Amino acid sequence: MSPATFLVPLGMALAGSLVIEAAASRRPSLRPGDLAIRAAGYTLITLFWFQFSWRPWLAATSCLLTLAVLAVVDRLKRKVIGEPVVFSDLALLAQVPRHPQLYYTLPLTDLRIAGPLFLGLSAIVAWYVLEPAALPEASAPRLLAILGLPAALAGLVFAALTPPAERWLRRVFPRPDLAEDVARYGLVATMMGYALRRLGESRTRPVAPTPPVGAPAGPADEVVVVVQLESFLDPARIGGPDLPLMARIRAQAAQYGRLAVPAHGAYTMRSEHAVLTGCEPETLGFGRFDPYLARKGDEPTSLARLARAAGFRTIFVHPFDRDFFDRARVFARLGFDRLVMEEDFARSPRVGPYVGDVAVAERILAEVAEGSGRTFLFSVTMENHGPWKAGRLTGIDTPLAQYVHHVANTGRAVELLIDGLAHRRATLCVFGDHAPSLPGLRSPAEGPLATDYALFRFGRNAAPSPARIDLTAARLGCVLRDALSGKTEGLRG
Repeated sequence: MSPATFLVPLGMALAGSLVIEAAASRRPSLRPGDLAIRAAGYTLITLFWFQFSWRPWLAATSCLLTLAVLAVVDRLKRKVIGEPVVFSDLALLAQVPRHPQLYYTLPLTDLRIAGPLFLGLSAIVAWYVLEPAALPEASAPRLLAILGLPAALAGLVFAALTPPAERWLRRVFPRPDLAEDVARYGLVATMMGYALRRLGESRTRPVAPTPPVGAPAGPADEVVVVVQLESFLDPARIGGPDLPLMARIRAQAAQYGRLAVPAHGAYTMRSEHAVLTGCEPETLGFGRFDPYLARKGDEPTSLARLARAAGFRTIFVHPFDRDFFDRARVFARLGFDRLVMEEDFARSPRVGPYVGDVAVAERILAEVAEGSGRTFLFSVTMENHGPWKAGRLTGIDTPLAQYVHHVANTGRAVELLIDGLAHRRATLCVFGDHAPSLPGLRSPAEGPLATDYALFRFGRNAAPSPARIDLTAARLGCVLRDALSGKTEGLRG
């Protein structure tokens, strides 16, 4: 293969990719160093596709299609969530065909998806026939080339994790600044750079000391229930009606307030991780975009680990697929002994596409009542997960009306928990994981909208008067850590 055989298609891929990104977003940086890093990303994508076909023009076209798809997804993600595409999003690709409704797309069986996919595969097959492979004729050089290119690309990854390369990467990407880095280096180079920085951090991350936990004060049947409410905030804040639950919170909760969460409209796992570990996103480095992917549940400060060490039963309740976000594996490592997942809700009523929040509350109370001894239970609800679109609820078609219908059920579920736990010594905490991604709610570019939280303390002789105390999700996790250790009755934060 002569150099021109590959360089001409590569040049087309580099120029075309730059045009695609420039047309899809803001004007790219034209500084030579930034352009060089951007071009390196495009080149690596082209080589990645080239190793499968050894057809230069097919590889160049595949690079352009990759950038076009990324640009479309990036535009949608910025509009809905206010964040560019990031490397950790690739780990979620396997979930898209299984749960298309969660990703604002259609199932693979839909003709609007299946048709273009079939045409695309047909075009690739035809291209294989029409464009000859740029491989040597002799068997030995051909085999060497076929094996050598993948080995060289893998070698680049390992080389990027050597100390000199890591020092260079730290200069280029000193800290996560996603929007700025995408504008400078492009989507592809930024995704690669962030992935390598995260890999480097995972190899050198120091082990965090486990906070000391003593035997909690109080009776042996102490209960701590924490419920993460899907897309929950006070609906009155976004033009909805008053929720009866909010009046009870202001009158009965030990403390309540706004909760600053790590994401807007999505990325439930970020809020989960912050509350369960007490770790602020800034402390996670490049693992902040998907802490479950980066840290796999290896968290010395996990509430479940601390609870188990203090003699609590630890239970996780979530009425959805146990493999989503790899939750079954991650939550077992976080310290949960019992997982109550989608299969346990097979006969539970659904409200719209998901198991209703009231059914989840009933299951929580049943789990608490079933065993003896201290219990720590963490639950994640699902009913009010987006998207909110026509056909979701019979006779209710507008997104805000659908959201309000679901959040009313959320309010009834929380009130059920309040009534069910009020007769015993218990701590109940409820909080919203993120604001709903409702159209026209606000500009995601303004940053994540705070949700609401409330913390109730039952069975105490001197209950503190309700107080509004605004917290971050991680700080709420630290407050709950105190509830498990029995350090304080007030838990003001």
